[in-house]
Amino acid sequence: MGTVGEDNFRPVVDWSLAASTGAFLVRGGPNVSREEASLAVSELRELTVDAEAHVRELTGLGAGLSLLPGQVVDRPGWVRSAAAGLDALTGKALRALPANPLSPVLAGSAGVQTGVVLAFLASRVLGQYDPFGGPGRGGQLLLVAPNVVTAQHAMQVPGRDFRMWVCLHECTHRLQFTAVNWLRDYFADEVERLVGGLAGADEGLSDLLGRLPDAFREVKRSKADGVVALTQLMRSPQQREVFERLLALSTLLEGHADYVMDAVGPSVVPAVETIRARFTARRRGGGLLDRVLRSLLGVDAKIRQYAQGAAFTRQVIDRVGMAGFNVVWTSPNTLPTRAEIADPAAWVRRVHG
Repeated sequence: MGTVGEDNFRPVVDWSLAASTGAFLVRGGPNVSREEASLAVSELRELTVDAEAHVRELTGLGAGLSLLPGQVVDRPGWVRSAAAGLDALTGKALRALPANPLSPVLAGSAGVQTGVVLAFLASRVLGQYDPFGGPGRGGQLLLVAPNVVTAQHAMQVPGRDFRMWVCLHECTHRLQFTAVNWLRDYFADEVERLVGGLAGADEGLSDLLGRLPDAFREVKRSKADGVVALTQLMRSPQQREVFERLLALSTLLEGHADYVMDAVGPSVVPAVETIRARFTARRRGGGLLDRVLRSLLGVDAKIRQYAQGAAFTRQVIDRVGMAGFNVVWTSPNTLPTRAEIADPAAWVRRVHG
């Protein structure tokens, strides 16, 4: 048997096709005047600098780092950036799959399906920090201007206040990855471990993907937790352990950002209480099709993550203060488990004694 060479490997997802498909399918932005659009873009770009300064003052993280503006994009621009970031994050593990004669066909099919998902998300994402995007894969903060304007109009809240509020959230994510110097590599390693484990498992990644529809149907039938259903798809203990760690980390990061964007307070965002109340109500809304798609894509589970992670952050800070909470960033060993996120006192006992 000969050695398998680099030329015998093929990507599982055609990310270029995913990007072009998503950019083609995504809906246009809201109808607003040129003046309003220009103001939204300029403020989003400028407010990221002020927002991160406020986040640093509250959290005590990031002293000495440069304060940088964010990049404002439209919906197709977000799709292309998201596809590139996902390629960078998962590419190493996915490229390790041996090729077969159908590899180009399967990669193209997966690319189209991924593009459809990205198109759906592109009309909802307000912003994100991608640790693996941008020049040299060094990370970039993206703000999706048409979505920010659409949400602000729908909630009827002050434009500048809402834009600052969104920037606070995304700048918190940027600070998490730039101030905590081990977090980016840890996250990438865990994703590679999960994807690589699935790809190298006996049943194969394709079999896992083939079992997803049955899992989603079971969630709908029994009203089970979608996260639990996904965990059950991981057949080896190692896969489940990695998946659990990634879920816990994601919950912490999202909840911490949600806590910060509100805790900065009305001195920075005068309408913060109104914005939070209306934004929370908007997260729960949507038509029937929208709710079904959100459930299938795990967006509803993501919304629960915000609440769980924010509650953990708030309760820990109430017990041990911000400096005590920041011990969470010391190493992977001080990150909370999923059980500890549900029981913040358990994390405090383990880490603080």
